[in-house]
Amino acid sequence: MTFVQLIDCKTSRFDEMNQLMDTWVEQTKGKRTATHNIIGKDRSDASHLIEIVEFPSYDEAMRNSKLPETDRIFRDMIALCDEPPTFTDLDVVRDEQLNAANVRRLFELAAAKGDLPPLNDVFAENYHDHDPANEQDTIGLDAIRRDIRMWRDGFDFEFTIDDQISQGDRVSTRWTWNATHKGEFVGIAPTGRKVRMTGTTVFRCQDDGKIVEGWWNYDRLGLMAQLGALDALEK
Repeated sequence: MTFVQLIDCKTSRFDEMNQLMDTWVEQTKGKRTATHNIIGKDRSDASHLIEIVEFPSYDEAMRNSKLPETDRIFRDMIALCDEPPTFTDLDVVRDEQLNAANVRRLFELAAAKGDLPPLNDVFAENYHDHDPANEQDTIGLDAIRRDIRMWRDGFDFEFTIDDQISQGDRVSTRWTWNATHKGEFVGIAPTGRKVRMTGTTVFRCQDDGKIVEGWWNYDRLGLMAQLGALDALEK
């Protein structure tokens, strides 16, 4: 179970505290078990800091605390505080990456049976799509809906999310696409063939979580080969 420690402290020596954290990061390379570190400053009191440190588990946090570098930095941190810091240990019982959840919902909606929904709850109106298969970028909600509808008219398909990484306003998704060619697609008459593609898409989300930009990378040439579109060129 993921474990998080909150360190609540007050210091008038923030720059020195910041340098101390840089020193700890440098000295514990290859040793530390912490996976994520955030320091927040209270907007109403600049001397009030809260540090959030994430670990894979409580046991890993204990291993990290026993590092000699951690112990040394901790003593130096105490000396920089205006008053003794407080510690809160938390087992994480829910961790929802909201931007990533919105991206997963997009893949689900794109492949869902029936009429294509409006998608205005997942895409921003000014969405900008970068797809190397298109001569020009697709810009706007209506335009991306037309692109998705083109794929839906040509195929019955589903996505499998293989990996997903969310950082800041970016969500990177590695996916597998399995489909049946049921209708005309870029001039190719329906073949009934089962086809498969893998790809990666990076989306940028705006503050409300809606997707505002996307970059696609997938094996379009491999898809054309599976549809038999390259057969004449090989003869």
